[in-house]
Amino acid sequence: MSQEVLTPITQALNDGALSRRELKRLMKRSNTPGLVHFAAFLLVAACTGFLVWLSMGSWWLIPAMLLHGIVLVHHFSLQHECVHYTAFRSRWINELIGNYCGLVIMLPNKFFRYEHCDHHTYTQLTGRDPELIELPVALSKYFAFISSVPYWRAKFGELGRHVIGRLNDVERGFIPKEEHRAVFNEARAMALIYAAVLAASMATGWWGAVWYWWLPVFMGEPVMRAIRMTEHVGRPNIRDMKENTRTNLVSAPMRFLCWNMNYHAEHHYASSVPFHALPKLHKKLDGYIYVEKRGYLGAHIDIISQVLGKSPRKGSRHAGSA
Repeated sequence: MSQEVLTPITQALNDGALSRRELKRLMKRSNTPGLVHFAAFLLVAACTGFLVWLSMGSWWLIPAMLLHGIVLVHHFSLQHECVHYTAFRSRWINELIGNYCGLVIMLPNKFFRYEHCDHHTYTQLTGRDPELIELPVALSKYFAFISSVPYWRAKFGELGRHVIGRLNDVERGFIPKEEHRAVFNEARAMALIYAAVLAASMATGWWGAVWYWWLPVFMGEPVMRAIRMTEHVGRPNIRDMKENTRTNLVSAPMRFLCWNMNYHAEHHYASSVPFHALPKLHKKLDGYIYVEKRGYLGAHIDIISQVLGKSPRKGSRHAGSA
C-alpha cells in the first residue's frame, strides 16, 4: 500500500506554519462580508447594465454587453461559495442566493452541489471527477473549449434531459437516488421561468431579458471558460493536492468578481474557509501550494505550452478532449 500523501494543510499544521486555532478562526462564517460583497457585486452589475442601456443604437453596444456579460457570468463564483454554504453563515441565505445565481447562468443549484461535491472528492482524477477538464489535445480543441460552444451544448442537453426526467450514467454516480425527483423538479422550474420570461417578452415586445441578460451571459461565458481552465487544466491527474490545483495571483478587480476563487488551491485544501478568509489562508500556506504568479495569463501560457508539447508536466495527461 502506497504511503498517504499529506495535504498542504496537514503539512502546514505539522510544521507550525498554521495553528489549529488559526485554522478554526479562518473557518468562521459570517453573513456580513457576504452581504456587503453581494450588494457591491449587484451594484457593479447594475452599472454595466446601465452602460448597455447607454450604448443602445451604437457600436458601443457590443463591448458594453461583453463587459456586462463578464460580470454576469461571475454569478458562478458566488453560487460556488453558496453550494459550500460559506458565502453566508445562514443556510437559507446560501440556498436563496445560490438558486438566484443558478437561474442567471442556467446552472441548477441542487444539481451543481452534488456535482461539485464529487469534484472535491475526486479532484483531477480521470473518470471520477465530474468537472474534470482534460488538457486539450490540440490548439483547435483549446479554442473550441474557450468558445463555450461545447459548454452550452452540454448545459442545454443537461437541462433538457432533467426536464424529461432522465440522468446520464455520470449523473447517476453523484446524485443520490432519493434526490433524482428533486433535481428533475429543479430543472423543470428553471425551464418554466425561462419560458415565462420569453412569453412575457413576446407579449410586451420589450426584449430587455435578451439585451441585459441572455445575450451578455452568452458573450461573457468564454471568459469564464478561460478562467475555469486555469484552476486545474495542465496540472497532473493525481490525488496530490500540492500538484493538481493552481492558485492564480490576479488583480484586485478580478479577485472581487471571482469572490477570491483565484485562491483555488487554498479553497480545495480547506473548503470550509469562507471566501473572505482565503487571502489570509494563502499567506499561511506560502510554500505549501502551487502558485501561478503570472495569473490567468501565465496559466494559459503554461497550458498552451503543454498543448504544443513544449512544457509537459510530470503526471499530466495529454489524452482526452476539451
